[in-house]
Amino acid sequence: MNVQNITKQQDATQVSSDWWRGGVIYQIYPRSFQDSTGDGIGDLNGITQRLPYIASLGVDAIWISPFFKSPMKDFGYDVSDYRAIDPMFGTMEDFRTLLEQAHAQGLKVMIDLVLSHTSDKHPWFSESRANRDNPKSDWYVWADPKPDGTPPNNWLSIFGGSAWQWDTRRQQYYLHNFLTSQPDLNFHCVDVQDALLDVARFWLDMGVDGFRLDTINFYFHDSQLRNNPALPLDQRNATIAPQVNPYNHQDHVYSKSQPENIAFLERLRALTDQYEGRACLGEVGDAQRGLELMGQYTSGDKRMHMCYAFEFLEKRALTAAYAKQVFDQLEDKAGDAWPCWAFSNHDVQRHGTRWGLDDAALRQHAVLMMCLRGSACLYQGEELGLPEADVPFENLQDPYGIEFWPEFKGRDGCRTPMVWAAQDEHSGFSTANPWLPVSQTQAERAVDRSERDQESILHHYRRAIALRHAHTALTSGAQVDMTQTGSVLTFIREDATEHVFCAFNLGPDTAEVALPQGDWRVIGEDLGAVDAVGTAVLKAAQFCLLTKEKR
Repeated sequence: MNVQNITKQQDATQVSSDWWRGGVIYQIYPRSFQDSTGDGIGDLNGITQRLPYIASLGVDAIWISPFFKSPMKDFGYDVSDYRAIDPMFGTMEDFRTLLEQAHAQGLKVMIDLVLSHTSDKHPWFSESRANRDNPKSDWYVWADPKPDGTPPNNWLSIFGGSAWQWDTRRQQYYLHNFLTSQPDLNFHCVDVQDALLDVARFWLDMGVDGFRLDTINFYFHDSQLRNNPALPLDQRNATIAPQVNPYNHQDHVYSKSQPENIAFLERLRALTDQYEGRACLGEVGDAQRGLELMGQYTSGDKRMHMCYAFEFLEKRALTAAYAKQVFDQLEDKAGDAWPCWAFSNHDVQRHGTRWGLDDAALRQHAVLMMCLRGSACLYQGEELGLPEADVPFENLQDPYGIEFWPEFKGRDGCRTPMVWAAQDEHSGFSTANPWLPVSQTQAERAVDRSERDQESILHHYRRAIALRHAHTALTSGAQVDMTQTGSVLTFIREDATEHVFCAFNLGPDTAEVALPQGDWRVIGEDLGAVDAVGTAVLKAAQFCLLTKEKR
């Protein structure tokens, strides 16, 4: 073998190992993707059935929300066995088939590990709550009541009320940052850390390509159980239900995001690095310190590969000024961090509805996502331009929405079944009544209709993803010279081979943009990019993309 071939193989290995850097990840909510058994609930075989469609988008990986054995009080985010598939989703053999078929399609597979808490039906918790001196007595966060019998401090649950639940067996409170049926694990106990690393090793040995790590900054709590301070009204900017949920009245400096977390993340990364080409994507849930924590958690090469950012999942519209603000803060607080951006996911209102975007703006935002520095997460149906579904109260399943209705309708509106065939019963998702009703408004944008229309948003997403992969500056290059002039956002992506100039008019009015001088050429015409030289006149939702080679 000659030196040139060896070099090519080394380059290919590097690309394979760094697939996550600038990669496009397609999030699948398995309950709502494809039902293969006729029980109204999506499953693993349904995902396998649709892998050719996913691969056709040009994405690099899939992220599958939890499918582990669970009582489903929080739809899989309450795990009762980390090493078992819940029967509603299939079997371990079904997952192995999915993994094999995904790899055959060129897709990486990331699974959603929920390590901060378990279900109260997990055997670990059953043992821990039995008494105060069993081998797992300190595997969860237990605390004595105050002298008056009230909880040990003022910490609140995201799902409403106190984060402490009284347990009659131990005559103590246990901590639950989410539902009372989701007790928090005690990461101050090294045995807990070791057990969870064994869980990660189990799935890595099976061949998964990485983890999306749920609520990564919730792992550790303040061991002194100090009270959280109040959060001023003008700082209550949480992504979900900021005004109606009392959780947003506190600055959670003690109940999460503790400094001890970093050492565990380094242990997890060290384990992951024993396997070629695996990646960790951490979800940072902190409305006040998200970017700062992202910087801490992705700093260097011993922590997380990337962190999932919430800045563009907020109700606040993605204006040029806000985008500039986010990237300025990112540069200031976490200049070396590698973010993973998302506009929609399984927890927030779909961004087309949330931001009031028409189809032209949806197309523009898709291109913007593919041009920003960082990796990208697309949520199932986003590529169809799906709006939020309207789910009546009597059909709600989400405990969050049921608790805070009607001011906050919960997360069911973004979790309704995927629409595959417009005219089929239940839009091709299932032959039975689905666990959530199919949205007829969404059905109008079903995959079969979108496939037939070459100008559909579906084909636009394919072209936008292809553009990203065609320019290494857009996948893994630096991002420089970001400016905001009125409603126009401009920036340059660059690497060792090229510069890409990007200009987006994110406002309602027409604006002029001065274009860089020199040997630039227009790209993205098939996406609707404006063809201009010298000065571009951008109407609402228009954009301009230019490239030139580095000399």
